[in-house]
Amino acid sequence: MKTDIEIAQETVLEPVVSVAERIGIAADDLELYGKYKAKISEEYLDRIRNNPEGRLILVTAINPTPAGEGKTTVSIGLAQAFGRMGKKAV
Repeated sequence: MKTDIEIAQETVLEPVVSVAERIGIAADDLELYGKYKAKISEEYLDRIRNNPEGRLILVTAINPTPAGEGKTTVSIGLAQAFGRMGKKAV
């Protein structure tokens, strides 16, 4: 079985602009930190603030399991699960 680091090193990164466009966020609505990291602009958040379809899930203050699953792992798992259900999630 491959280790976590081996799996991570084999991953091909996709530019964050491409990821954002797939869920309907334009490049102008991003604050880029290189090709692979970005924050969503405050202006975009203000525009969608009253969207009745939007939801925010916060994952905070969780102790990692003995296998190392903590906030990041749970957050990524949730985003992937919502994606499988056809929902937009970041």
